[in-house]
Amino acid sequence: MATPGAYQEHLPAVPSWLNKGDNAWQITASTLVGLQSMPGLVILYASIVKKKWAVNSAFMALYAFAAVLICWVLVCYRMAFGDQLFPFWGKGSPALGQNYLIRRAAVPESTHYYENGSIETAMIEPFYPMASLVYFQFNFAAITMILLAGSVLGRMNIRAWMAFVPLWLIFSYTVGAFSLWGGGFLFHWGVIDYSGGYVIHLSSGIAGFTAAYWVGPRLRSDRERFPPNNILLMLAGAGLLWMGWSGFNGGAPYAANIDASIAVLNTNICAATSLLVWTSLDVVFFGKPSVIGAVQGMMTGLVCITPGAGVVQSWAAIVMGMLSGSIPWFSMMILHKKSSLLQKSQPFAGSYYQ
Repeated sequence: MATPGAYQEHLPAVPSWLNKGDNAWQITASTLVGLQSMPGLVILYASIVKKKWAVNSAFMALYAFAAVLICWVLVCYRMAFGDQLFPFWGKGSPALGQNYLIRRAAVPESTHYYENGSIETAMIEPFYPMASLVYFQFNFAAITMILLAGSVLGRMNIRAWMAFVPLWLIFSYTVGAFSLWGGGFLFHWGVIDYSGGYVIHLSSGIAGFTAAYWVGPRLRSDRERFPPNNILLMLAGAGLLWMGWSGFNGGAPYAANIDASIAVLNTNICAATSLLVWTSLDVVFFGKPSVIGAVQGMMTGLVCITPGAGVVQSWAAIVMGMLSGSIPWFSMMILHKKSSLLQKSQPFAGSYYQ
């Protein structure tokens, strides 16, 4: 029987270096990460705020997803992963040409050498085209922007947000991404950020805290009472976020290998442990569990495991989940009540336990 056309070895669409399994997993992982944002965080944000801010909050996430994609392919991908311009920034240029997108992926895009001519850092060359890598990294950039949006829900004008998104992406996100992942100075120092603990979560967290401080606090009545407008939809959005995280950490090795399998398992173990610890602390100190608390515990667990999901043992993922479910709980439920600064940047919990 003749070999089907799609499986013939020498077609232009099937070069010798292409591994269809790796390519299929990378596209799948990219889509899972995308689902975290669209519709995951769109639904979560619209549901977790008061009804009067639901549409605005959902649109902030929707707009960011679209705006980041266009900025990403026009200039930002190669600022984050292209040839070096500065030790912390790449040379920005479009990632749209066919010749560029169909060639074999490479990270960083150039080999770096010592002064004596020996290789300092070789390229990582996954077995799929640049198009798959550009799309995968876009979804990372998009969710970073949307996570940042969570800090200013219910307090930021949509037009200000529309201007803020491309500016922050260009002048902040690309710097961290290039420095750690794209061949910048931290990359050469050997700093490991498995799947965005620094590039994504630390940067979005610090930027969100800073943005919330400068935008200013919500009204006092809102800070004291901020119940979600739809708990069931909030849980649906949280579920999409949790399940999508398998692509987040599972796609980070750039291959469908053993590392990806361990990362997916550790991701879910840490998230579950963190959720249970947070819920248990709610019961012990407040006498009842909280759905919002469970969601926040899940999210802190997912964030905590991300920097090392594929490089730690599974028992360590449980320990990390215990820490991520208790330390943030203490800072949000206890410490923030004693700090006027934290109260000004308060997220969605706190008052819901009253």
